[in-house]
Amino acid sequence: MPAEIINGKKIAAEIRAEIKKEIAELGITPGLAVILVGADPASHLYVGLKERAAAEAGIRFEKYLFFATEPEEKIIAKIEELNERPDIHGVLVQLPLPSGYDESKIIAAIDPAKDADGFHPENIKKLLAGESKIVPPVITGILKLIESTGAETNNKKITILANSEILAKPLEKILESNEVNVALRPEDPATHTRDADIVITALGRPKILTGEMIKPGAILIDVGTTHQEDGTTVGDLDFESTARKAGWITPVPGGVGPMTVAMLLRNVLNLAKK
Repeated sequence: MPAEIINGKKIAAEIRAEIKKEIAELGITPGLAVILVGADPASHLYVGLKERAAAEAGIRFEKYLFFATEPEEKIIAKIEELNERPDIHGVLVQLPLPSGYDESKIIAAIDPAKDADGFHPENIKKLLAGESKIVPPVITGILKLIESTGAETNNKKITILANSEILAKPLEKILESNEVNVALRPEDPATHTRDADIVITALGRPKILTGEMIKPGAILIDVGTTHQEDGTTVGDLDFESTARKAGWITPVPGGVGPMTVAMLLRNVLNLAKK
């Protein structure tokens, strides 16, 4: 039996509707400011999606564009200005930044109390210590997608394939009641996935996981996104072969992406309520 598709678009629309209702009931206007540097088409696309979703939910959205040639200090000065504004509750820098910029320094300039993306080093440190209330929306989005399957996830074997620790380590911490295996940039992903009940992959390596590498009935969450030359977008999963074997699977696009945007808006609302 083919896998059930986890419809991230549908779940995200329900979450946005809940946020819109709560904002109306509270009678507030949360504010989100986004810094976008350079002309990368994918980054502009993602910011556009966030802008539309924010407008739909009743969140004021401000976008600040910078050329890829502008000095780092100018970007940091804008962030510091936004940190001081009481009508801006969330600030985020669209990643990745163009080459030549110190990504860590720029992210660290955001007030941790306005860190809508949850990637400020102070918030990551608190999260790993089990103390942070700001969780990166990509992580809460992944958790919501797994939860939506209705499958029992306690004491399961979970494999996280990722390119960096910034996603993998907080996820590992949150899922620590399970048997979690984190593989950073694995040369042979199959050695980590064949006996996993849940696979979360964020490698950005198109179709690297095939059906023969997956345990029958597994839950597959595909965070990887690759824009191909023919204009299509694919994930880390070879969708056709893995869907024949898995129990549940997220599509790309239409899975983790919409959920990440929805949970970003949830973060902004939570920050506005503080």
